[in-house]
Amino acid sequence: MKPALQLKLSQHLALTPQLQQSIKLLQLSTVEMQQEIERYLLENPMLEREDEAGTESFGAAQQFDSPANETTRSEPAEERERDSREEREQEVPSAPSEVDDDRWASDAGTFTGAGRDEDDDSDSRDIHSAATSLREHLGWQLGMTQLSERDRSLVRFLIEALDDDGYLSATLEELWETLPPEYEIELEELEIALHHIQHFDPTGIGARNPSECLALQLKAMPADEIQALALAIVEKHLELLAARDFAKIRRLTACDDDALKAAQSLIVSLNPRPGARFSQTEARYITPDVMVRKLKGKWTAYINPDAYPRLRINRLYAEILSRQRRGNGNLTGQLQEARWLIKNVQQRFETIHRVTQAIVDRQRQFFEHGEVAMRPLVLREIADILGLHESTVSRVTSQKYMATPRGIFELKYFFGSHVSTDTGGACSATAIRALIKQLISAEDGKKPLSDSQLSEILGQQGIVVARRTVAKYRESLNIPPVNLRKTL
Repeated sequence: MKPALQLKLSQHLALTPQLQQSIKLLQLSTVEMQQEIERYLLENPMLEREDEAGTESFGAAQQFDSPANETTRSEPAEERERDSREEREQEVPSAPSEVDDDRWASDAGTFTGAGRDEDDDSDSRDIHSAATSLREHLGWQLGMTQLSERDRSLVRFLIEALDDDGYLSATLEELWETLPPEYEIELEELEIALHHIQHFDPTGIGARNPSECLALQLKAMPADEIQALALAIVEKHLELLAARDFAKIRRLTACDDDALKAAQSLIVSLNPRPGARFSQTEARYITPDVMVRKLKGKWTAYINPDAYPRLRINRLYAEILSRQRRGNGNLTGQLQEARWLIKNVQQRFETIHRVTQAIVDRQRQFFEHGEVAMRPLVLREIADILGLHESTVSRVTSQKYMATPRGIFELKYFFGSHVSTDTGGACSATAIRALIKQLISAEDGKKPLSDSQLSEILGQQGIVVARRTVAKYRESLNIPPVNLRKTL
């Protein structure tokens, strides 16, 4: 085929950089948005945060700042620059003194100064557990023993093999096979090393299964009739106890109901995961984007002032750029980018506020009566009310949180499927889960409600729910089945 040039016309949709930035900011969470803004502040000298002392607090009737207000101050530029420089110099933190460094213990890594409040009820053991790992805690105890260096090495080897819950997941035979043959270590030496670990704190550490973990804790208690019965159950009949087959346990152990109930209470009080309190868990903090309060008899949503970034144009650079006869292309682009960001941040919170208020208006019964009054709601319904696209509502409700008198909820929490009622209406799946939770919490422990019975009770209230649906909702609430809820 002979090559040739052809002219072809076509239409396509292109997103401007400003629109792309707006969409990106809308789908980010509050924490991610703050990080994105910090990046812009570092890269763009035209952008800066407003002085927090000069900003007004947000009220119920939220008014968003406009970029047009960026030149409302009347003081001269030189005075503003001097005041800003003095404020920045005052905000520079001082270096820590040597006295402060001496208040930290070098061995444990925990604060040991006299600054602890006498009214502080926090347990020092919990603070130590949060700052010390399980292996460090066991290694400290190993250093207090009178073992030989060879035995210490074997104990350290087994400590490294423990999981986060304190269990020895691999068998001693498997661990023994990984040791170099030239060390000439016998399997019995590993068993002795494990025996040493199982006498360390916390009690139950170094167990190879839940039965052994509970048995180690029971053996450390004073011996009596109940302790002996509980020990026999965890060593021989733990699966029957988990299945709540109390009749078979009574028959195999020849005990009465009172003794079995006391033994069960003793077993439940034990810790099946002794090493879990040493695990390092990272706290996840949530900054709600909006807050909901009842004002003059109406539930009203307003933007959380702590989540709204106060941005403005740097007036010094803007005035310098305006005085130049020939504009600097780089600074001009950064000025335009800063204005876009301020406008897009404002638009982001305006959209979140509109969507949240629409959700509050549709779910006002939830704020009055709780989950049982939640009504069915889909994204399309909010999109039609506000004249937005459904994908925009989806971006707004993802990773955005609402602070209410009933707690903090993600906006997506208020959306859910519905179940038909015998009157032709609909009931929210969230409300049905709340009803199931209420029914199970009020049931008789000796005669718990089955999924079929729960389905019948809901049917009597006009909510048509199949047994399989009840089971699915019950499992989503992490509620065990009927046989595991039965008590003595």
